Amino acid sequence: MVIVGVTSVLFFVLSLTDENFRLIVTKPDNIPIVGLIFIVLFFTWVAMYQAVRNDKRIEEGKPVSEAEVDPKRVIVWPDLVYIELIALSLVLILLIGWSVFVQAPLEQPANPANSPNPSKAPWYFLGLQELLVYFDPWIAGVLLPGLAVVGLIAIPYIDKNKKGNGYYSFAERKMAISIFLFGWLLLWILLIVIGTFLRGPNWNFFGPYEYWDVHKLEPLVNINLSEIIYIKWFGTGLPGNWFLREIFGIGLILVYFFVTPVILTKKWFGSLYEKLGIGRYAIFISLLLLMISFPIKMYLRWLFNLKYLVAIPEFFFNI
Repeated sequence: MVIVGVTSVLFFVLSLTDENFRLIVTKPDNIPIVGLIFIVLFFTWVAMYQAVRNDKRIEEGKPVSEAEVDPKRVIVWPDLVYIELIALSLVLILLIGWSVFVQAPLEQPANPANSPNPSKAPWYFLGLQELLVYFDPWIAGVLLPGLAVVGLIAIPYIDKNKKGNGYYSFAERKMAISIFLFGWLLLWILLIVIGTFLRGPNWNFFGPYEYWDVHKLEPLVNINLSEIIYIKWFGTGLPGNWFLREIFGIGLILVYFFVTPVILTKKWFGSLYEKLGIGRYAIFISLLLLMISFPIKMYLRWLFNLKYLVAIPEFFFNI
């Protein structure tokens, strides 16, 4: 984490010498996202540092640091209240200085006949807006967020490990912390960063040092898996029947969701399967594969211009 943090700071500082990079990251709307990136990295490092320190204490037979009574511990009144008052005052000064020195005027009232370009959602919804690039709107905007909520609700029923409650520990909750970091950093923060800094006019993808040219045109080279197989490989046209047309993509999806769990269970998750039982394990592995499928789909688009694995516009089902 320290290496990642130092590398991120160096990358940011050196990149500020580029005019296009500086223009994007210093936009008033984007400054909080820059702060968010470093705050997330910092607090992730703090949590993991304390977790590793506690793991070493547990190995040595010592109580975790949270269980020890610190002789320097302060009481709520007046010590903690004074600290909070000072912190509140500093943040207030920061916000006042920010509002004075950063030009962020209110824009004109919304006009449906003159939409801004790019038209972006609030920062906390930019991840969902980015998913619209890779999935149908009803999947990206309704189904996937709904499954995310279901997954969060299911956590207490899947993870009944009582270790790590009330104190930091990575060794006792490797699986839970790893999945959390994957979902939080890669499936949420990264999508916000991409939507904020790398999506420009017409929602085109721009590099970090690229000028946001409103006239940039993306070549329409994204094609579906069925087109690759039938047209490029077989040299024939697409079948008229949607099932025959998409049978390879459907087979790939079925293999991913039904064969991959068997392999994972036999290779790595055997003990977890016995611990959770078939019901909870099925929910866990389904949600895990669904989470992993997001970056897979994104990389397939970026590297191979693959638009959809299964494209059935007859039923508005494109994934």
